[in-house]
Amino acid sequence: MTETPTRDKPWLIRTYAGHSTAKASNALYRGNLAKGQTGLSVAFDLPTQTGYDSDHILARGEVGKVGVPVCHLGDMRTLFDEIPLDQMNTSMTINATAPWLLALYIAVAEEQGADVGALQGTVQNDLIKEYLSRGTYICPPKPSLKMIGDVAEYCYKNVPKWNPMNVCSYHLQEAGATPEQELSFALATAIAVLDELKPRVPAEDFPMLAGRISFFVNAGIRFVTEMCKMRAFVDLWDEILAERYGVEDPKFRRFRYGVQVNSLGLTEQQPENNVYRILIEMLAVTLSKKARARAVQLPAWNEALGLPRPWDQQWSMRMQQIMAYETDLLEFDDLFDCNPAVDAKVEVLKDGARAELANLESMGGAIGAIEYMKGRLVDSNAERVGRIERNETVVVGVNKWQASEPSPLMGEDGGIMTVDPGVEADQIARLNEWKAARDDDAVKTALAVLRAAAEEGRNVMEPSIACARAGVTTGEWAAQMRAVYGEYRGPTGVSKSVSNKTEGLDDIRDAVNAVSDRLGKRLRFLVGKPGLDGHSNGAEQIAFRARDCGMEIDYEGIRLTPEEIVTAARNGAHVVGLSILSGSHIPLVEDLMERLKSEGLGHVPVIVGGIIPEEDAQRLRAMGVAKVYTPKDFELNAIMRDIVTLADPQSVAAE
Repeated sequence: MTETPTRDKPWLIRTYAGHSTAKASNALYRGNLAKGQTGLSVAFDLPTQTGYDSDHILARGEVGKVGVPVCHLGDMRTLFDEIPLDQMNTSMTINATAPWLLALYIAVAEEQGADVGALQGTVQNDLIKEYLSRGTYICPPKPSLKMIGDVAEYCYKNVPKWNPMNVCSYHLQEAGATPEQELSFALATAIAVLDELKPRVPAEDFPMLAGRISFFVNAGIRFVTEMCKMRAFVDLWDEILAERYGVEDPKFRRFRYGVQVNSLGLTEQQPENNVYRILIEMLAVTLSKKARARAVQLPAWNEALGLPRPWDQQWSMRMQQIMAYETDLLEFDDLFDCNPAVDAKVEVLKDGARAELANLESMGGAIGAIEYMKGRLVDSNAERVGRIERNETVVVGVNKWQASEPSPLMGEDGGIMTVDPGVEADQIARLNEWKAARDDDAVKTALAVLRAAAEEGRNVMEPSIACARAGVTTGEWAAQMRAVYGEYRGPTGVSKSVSNKTEGLDDIRDAVNAVSDRLGKRLRFLVGKPGLDGHSNGAEQIAFRARDCGMEIDYEGIRLTPEEIVTAARNGAHVVGLSILSGSHIPLVEDLMERLKSEGLGHVPVIVGGIIPEEDAQRLRAMGVAKVYTPKDFELNAIMRDIVTLADPQSVAAE
């Protein structure tokens, strides 16, 4: 009789989900759990992430688009209705408002009668990577680091099984980080947090607190290198905790991480190929037992097109289940121990990361090096884009083998799910009902206590939980943080990046010079990011290349209102370029176009880039938008030529 091999326990199987409303997202969660998902990963909409209620001017068009809106305890209660939180492992992708969303979660758990001390899950709570790559920050670095510490200190005392922070290198790679940069920038962030935490607890308890810090990483298509990167992470984290912090117990030095594999490499062209990319990328974080992820969530094949449907998410979840339960992967020890090629690559990555860590340390660590790191990410991303444009990096279906049969996966709905435009109005109505029904005196008292705690430098978690119980809203909580700690605008990285002097630009530079002569001044290109979308990588690369072509660039970064962009256009912009990846392009562009016309700037050409379905692109053109670009338009030089043509007085005269 053959003995059945002992199998390791599978990783947590998650899908990153949330959209429209708390009620719709709750139905999605319960459906996914019934299909075999073993943990929740909550996506919040951009107003919730940036501390605005759904009725704020900056929330227009953003409500429920990239995640679920949570304005108050009632929304959180609905989100987890019939989901017992004491039996769940919940990851919440939330950063600037992490103390608040955790407070709401705890308040709901209390209402359910759960033992708060037994709750398991994670808040991402990594503000440093927000300054570098994602853009949902609120406050400046030092008070943000203080709030990270507040969450960790509270969890250590009250919710010991909760991970109070995910050091998130995922978005660093999405912004173009090399493996060495992803390793070093993430570990520098972790060091900054550990330095903040060490004075907060007795020395004998610090190892346990350090052991609760987890990571959230990315895995790209070069899966051998990515697997080696994960083994390097394991070694370097162990080294830092042992040598820098004197953590002796190996169980507190374990590198614990969750992963979502790379979305940057998913293509709009031939999107069915993304299924293979996702599977290959998952190998990097599952094959090596010593460096295996604790939790895995996979993007859907159509995320380069728009919001995945439930079936698309199910397909990605089935991929995980097949790997975990049908293959024999979990029956073996590490497959790569004593492999000379793997060992050599791991050492190269570790050496590169150590060198960059030393460089960051010389600048004052992660907090002192934010502007430097942002500039390096913009440079690395520019190099990545350039390699694809020059065909040095092959991307199947994009710069090679573009011929394709029509995809039967697209269907009548275009292969994506759309959010009902009426969701925003309904959410605002529910918000108004919530405010009308609550005890205003209790709200004022709770907010006053919260503000006093922040002003006096005390931990804000307990007063935040009291605010949650009193009915305070997300915007009201964040307003207190803004008032006490201030508001921050992160670096764009464009002005500090080093021009790569991209080859093949001579003809475009000549055209820019010629058009500038005809205009009587240097061609001025305004790049704007309206709304709350903080995914600035595309805008940065456009600004970077336009600068390299000799244009004068106006780019003030993320989170601008249409009114602010129109004000900037008054400074002599010849072309306005908008980047919107959150799906809010229709209302934001409509507002901006109307404002341009009312200001007498209706003649200024407007171009728009983002994840934009063709039906929406047609609507934008009908509004007067000159050009619409989507991820398939990867040749930046072609976009540069369009900008020159649109700004050329001769072209206008010819029309």
